[in-house]
Amino acid sequence: MDQEEGSTTVDNIVTQFNTYEDFLDSQITTLDLYYLQDEGLAHQLVELGYRGTGEVVKREDFEARKTAIEIARLAERTQKKTLTSAGKDIHDNFLKALAVREEDNLSGIVSSVIFIRDRNSHGQEVSGYIDYAHRLKIEDFEVYFSGKKRLLPRPTDMSFYNWDSRVAVWNSTPNYEVIADNPEGLLFKYKRDRKILNVDPKAQPGDNSTRTPIQTELYIQAVIFDHVSRRKT
Repeated sequence: MDQEEGSTTVDNIVTQFNTYEDFLDSQITTLDLYYLQDEGLAHQLVELGYRGTGEVVKREDFEARKTAIEIARLAERTQKKTLTSAGKDIHDNFLKALAVREEDNLSGIVSSVIFIRDRNSHGQEVSGYIDYAHRLKIEDFEVYFSGKKRLLPRPTDMSFYNWDSRVAVWNSTPNYEVIADNPEGLLFKYKRDRKILNVDPKAQPGDNSTRTPIQTELYIQAVIFDHVSRRKT
């Protein structure tokens, strides 16, 4: 049996059995157990090639191929991951803007910060800044792109302010460090290249960053800040 045939045989066995012990069990007959009276010994004989109804496969070969196949499956699943905005009939400008940015935020090419001001389900006016890439990774945005729910800032986002209760909260995220004690206003430091994003509408947003106000019927106010990292990887 040549190397290619051997690899194919191992692959077939690996995909057929969850564990190496399951494979060994499949090679042992009832008659083997009757004569040997020891399942562990029967396993050892199969590994050595003295017992078994099929090909001899070493434990290390089985485990190595099992790991390699699983890694390949995960990589393929990631590559084929469908964007949650794909195929949606989107009309509002805000959702269109998010859809355009979804793939780049997932891949890390662009990091977008979303500012939203509107009223929550209790009629209270709230506002805040959302790390779009982070929320995409921890939440299914299908409900937003399909119109089932509205995206709103939460107390767990980069910043959250309830204008009625005067509650203000700041949180750093995997992508941004929040600088809340700046005298001139709130700043966000992008952790990948350490560039500062200034969200003050009267100031420039910063190096490699843009500020885009969105005309939308969904919110009182919506703005998207886009930052492109220049750090070499």
